[in-house]
Amino acid sequence: MIDIKFLRENPEAVKENIRKKFQDSKLALVDEVIELDKQSREAKGKADDLRANRNKLSKQIGALFAQGKRDEAEELKAQVSAQGEALETLEGQEDRLSKKVTEIMMQIPNIIDPCVPIGKDDSENVEVEKFGDPVVPDFEVPYHTDIMEKFNGIDLDSARKVAGNGFYYLMGDIARLHSAVISYARDFMINRGFTYCVPPFMIRSNVVTGVMSFAEMDAMMYKIEGEDLYLIGTSEHSMIGKFIDTMIKEDELPKTLTSYSPCFRKEKGAHGIEERGVYRIHQFEKQEMIVVCKPEDSKMWFDKLWQNTVDLFRSLDIPVRTLECCSGDLADLKVRSIDVEAWSPRQKKYFEVGSCSNLGDAQARRLKIRVKSKDGKYFAHTLNNTVVAPPRMLIAFLENNLQADGSVRIPEVLRPYMGGQEVIK
Repeated sequence: MIDIKFLRENPEAVKENIRKKFQDSKLALVDEVIELDKQSREAKGKADDLRANRNKLSKQIGALFAQGKRDEAEELKAQVSAQGEALETLEGQEDRLSKKVTEIMMQIPNIIDPCVPIGKDDSENVEVEKFGDPVVPDFEVPYHTDIMEKFNGIDLDSARKVAGNGFYYLMGDIARLHSAVISYARDFMINRGFTYCVPPFMIRSNVVTGVMSFAEMDAMMYKIEGEDLYLIGTSEHSMIGKFIDTMIKEDELPKTLTSYSPCFRKEKGAHGIEERGVYRIHQFEKQEMIVVCKPEDSKMWFDKLWQNTVDLFRSLDIPVRTLECCSGDLADLKVRSIDVEAWSPRQKKYFEVGSCSNLGDAQARRLKIRVKSKDGKYFAHTLNNTVVAPPRMLIAFLENNLQADGSVRIPEVLRPYMGGQEVIK
């Protein structure tokens, strides 16, 4: 959510930003919220004047009673009573207008970074850099579930009976590999100075609306029936929510946390053949990283965060590339985002395995995450990035480490987490 003062003073800049995100249907919201904000501030001004006048009259009433001027005191009491009714009306008006302003402001997209390429959707994202040499072996690479099934490592049929489509049982060495990747990613981030955390896996609605847009919420979140609780779609939601309504001392920044959690997503929409198996699912586990920092440091942390993911994948001998997300592919709260994609030898192309986002002060403004400095108070900047999400990452891992005899090589850094195994046979 952008600053209402900025919108008030720069309406054309906000409209141009909306156009860059190809959301022209929201252009009218700018003028609407400016008018509502004006009415809200006028109502507040009148209410403040009435409160000040009532306080003044109340003091006069006390003085008049003390002087024995009862009739004059009663006249002023009648005025105070009448003004009380008017004040109640104004306060109701002020509250309604303020809520409406907030509702509209939460629909207006954040101002994107000047470096963000302009484009309508993810097909116009721009490749930034490649890391590692993509290899296509001289033997056929099977579909990832076929590889897993050869090791008796996945059972989709039983999962469908138990929970429906979009779920899975991982078994044996494949299940162990899944856990090994999570444990390795945890220690990888701890070694980079991040504090490890296991957060709540459910959050309240005020946290949900603080960390994401209404459209994202509807498309992703599962609500617990009869309770004000949602299952998290990523631990970023719970981790940023940890700082809700807090005042952080500037010298305590940055806050750098890495978290483990299961994640739950609706994943609405039709899925193609490349998105079956464990690519697009309703339940998975993930290691995440988040940063809460000073505004002037957020660009530096953004570059550090996506580099962490690149370095982790390269340590597992998986070639990756980074993509700068275009304006139309950015969620409304994001200032900038870079996707990390892993090489698929079977498809002979890259596919997404992580996303790094800078949200500026949008989440902090919604959740009231403030910083206290010697010069005053301001909203923090928040960032997040996927360290690794093993079900999807397993696809890249298995394809890139598959050997001609059907076995899977275990990179050296992962062997301690696999009981010393060098291959899965």
